[in-house]
Amino acid sequence: MGLHYVFMSIPKPEEVETVQQQMKALRLELLVVRGDTNLSQETCLEELRVQFETCKRLGVQYMFLSPKRHDAPFEVIYDRLRKAGDLAAENGVTLVLETHPDLGTNGEVHVATMKAINHPNVRVNFDTANITYYNRDAKAAVELEKCVDYVATLEVKDHNGAFETWNFPALGEGIIDFPAIFKVLREHNYTGPITIEMEGVKGVEWSLEDKKKALEASVAYLRGIEQFK
Repeated sequence: MGLHYVFMSIPKPEEVETVQQQMKALRLELLVVRGDTNLSQETCLEELRVQFETCKRLGVQYMFLSPKRHDAPFEVIYDRLRKAGDLAAENGVTLVLETHPDLGTNGEVHVATMKAINHPNVRVNFDTANITYYNRDAKAAVELEKCVDYVATLEVKDHNGAFETWNFPALGEGIIDFPAIFKVLREHNYTGPITIEMEGVKGVEWSLEDKKKALEASVAYLRGIEQFK
């Protein structure tokens, strides 16, 4: 398919050398990793520190995180993410927060969270499909415009547009206006990573071959509307 970059879950420290060997053998570059922690627990900062150090060993500059509060006070979470930003900076990493409730439900909430944390190494991972999944009558390009100055990574994902409906097909098969998305990115001189995400349709089992076909269709669609490195 001509893809050269990968977004994957962060490996354990003891797995780094194996992953590096795999990437080299496949001529792939690890561009973004998905971190994991529970921000409501005091242990989260130590867990994130290990993950940022792993990023540094891998040569990865962006770590994705789905920041769930688990009913912890907002100020506690903001403080922990601010401290996480310091840890990220020490390792040359930018922590990017996913478009998820209730710290990144939409563009407006993303901005409020960024302003509350106020750290240059904590930024937004904008998910195009989560906008319509988590918000009624919303448009991804409009929400992106609100928070684009904080966006460091972007996931292109399609959706059927129905509120809280798990229907994320191959790109170009849903209702997300990707040309409008890329127009906003170009107007704001965005040069960060753009990753593809397909989560499928609830009740429909995708075989490995189905996933491959959906990815091929998604890549072909994107190349039909934009140019990428």
